[in-house]
Amino acid sequence: LGWACWKTYAGRPETDSTRLYAINQLGNGLSSADHNEDALSVRETQLALVRHLCPTDEESMLTTQSNLAIAYKKVGRLDQATRTRGGVYFGHLKLSGKEHKSTLIAASNY
Repeated sequence: LGWACWKTYAGRPETDSTRLYAINQLGNGLSSADHNEDALSVRETQLALVRHLCPTDEESMLTTQSNLAIAYKKVGRLDQATRTRGGVYFGHLKLSGKEHKSTLIAASNY
């Protein structure tokens, strides 16, 4: 289903936000089906797209990095997963403060 979603929207302009949603769904589907190496590749591509298209959207950046940390963990790259989760935590701390729900969730994941 993730591939179908991606194929539907891949032909849209690079700046179309629906394309980002489609690549996220592809990553979700691959991860759910335990195609972890493929999911990692998609998550890395997704982060590159978010950095390119939405460099000031810190919330999207942090969400994408959180998904990438999960992908790193699933393929056994635990050091990278821990570093990425730490970056997500400190990003939420800076963006929203220590009492915010997103920061607390990121802290529990770190």
